[in-house]
Amino acid sequence: MSDEESESCEFPDHPNDPELIKKVITSYKTIAIVGISKKQERDSHMVAAYMQKHGYRIVPVNPTADEILGERCYHSLAEIPFEVDVIDVFRKPSTLPALANDIVGMANKPKAVWFQIGVVNNEASKIVSSAGIEVVQNRCMKVEHIRMTA
Repeated sequence: MSDEESESCEFPDHPNDPELIKKVITSYKTIAIVGISKKQERDSHMVAAYMQKHGYRIVPVNPTADEILGERCYHSLAEIPFEVDVIDVFRKPSTLPALANDIVGMANKPKAVWFQIGVVNNEASKIVSSAGIEVVQNRCMKVEHIRMTA
């Protein structure tokens, strides 16, 4: 594992803030899911379906699909023609720096980026946070939603 791919749940300069997690879950309602699978048994699909069921607008991002969960699927973030509040990432940690650069280059930047459990890359987190975008790392949006609404 490289320096950029830390085993830590948080990156040292910007640890996960419980108030930020609460803000993202309770205030942001449009979520682009990068790496969403067409397969219902995959975590990315289950998290997206759960969030959609609980009133969030899901924007699937997968280069191999045209529709997931009844929503138009975009092949890349650059294709999304409207603003999303959060980008929820289900990708390998090694791909995150390039994805982070794509995120900060978006015309309509998100308010937050959420890296799911196991998706940790300190370099990518620093790129995103340096652009003024809030970051949550190594947490599950579904689990956090359940915790806050239970």
